[in-house]
Amino acid sequence: MYGKQLGEIAWMDLSVPNAEQVKNFYQKLLGWKSEAVKMSCNGESYSDFAMSAENKESSAETDSSTFVTGVCHAKGANSDMPAAWLPYFLVADIEQAVTTVQEEGGKLVTKIKSLGDDKYVVIKDPAGAQCALYQKAQ
Repeated sequence: MYGKQLGEIAWMDLSVPNAEQVKNFYQKLLGWKSEAVKMSCNGESYSDFAMSAENKESSAETDSSTFVTGVCHAKGANSDMPAAWLPYFLVADIEQAVTTVQEEGGKLVTKIKSLGDDKYVVIKDPAGAQCALYQKAQ
């Protein structure tokens, strides 16, 4: 997680059909490292990837990498996710946030989904830009 305050970006990731290829692209382009995260969908096992960058200010006693983002397969719960970098903004009440999106000219891209006890939804703002709203469990 990044921010912890309402309105801040809690998370950002990328869901694509070819996560392995895209992970390799960002490793070569930006020097990111990847750690496989075991996943399964409809009996198929695969890996999504937690991406990190080298932390040049670390010491021998601390971790030398900083978490950056996730690169995920567009499968299962992610099958309807757009192939775009997607920030997840923290909200206090996801149902109220969805109502505001619709009242103010935005659209829902996905239904409200659960991630453990947390909830999120992907939206489009009135200009068509996509992001996700994320509510942490109370």
